[in-house]
Amino acid sequence: MIFREATEEDIDNYMIVRMAVKENVLNNQALVTRGDNVDYLTKYGKGWVCEIDNKIVGFSIVGLIQRNVWALFVLPKFEGVGIGLKLHDIMLNWYFSQTNEKIWLGTEQKTKAETFYKNRGWIQVGMHGDDEIKFEMTFNDWKKYNN
Repeated sequence: MIFREATEEDIDNYMIVRMAVKENVLNNQALVTRGDNVDYLTKYGKGWVCEIDNKIVGFSIVGLIQRNVWALFVLPKFEGVGIGLKLHDIMLNWYFSQTNEKIWLGTEQKTKAETFYKNRGWIQVGMHGDDEIKFEMTFNDWKKYNN
């Protein structure tokens, strides 16, 4: 497994991962444009990928300006082996090395993702839209969790 910073050249390959997930499904790829991805990687924040045998099997993207986790996805057949956890930790370590501002994310209710975030110290603070749970992580909570 290789973890590295994502580049614009990775977008098409990590979007294959995004479209393959079974939870938090993106039904219309046009809702997340190439331009959105470029902006998150180059203007708003940063992203990372995990490769196995030169194939992207997971990725994460964080928006520093928006103070949010924009994406964290792993191909279903690679779930449960620590890829998501490693991408999560790389992303939050970078985020909190840049700012002490709390970060948020939204995810579907009653999913593996909801359990994943709760188990990593994220605090449910309400709803994001009509159908997603909103979680937050503070700098101090991350320091406690990450030590």
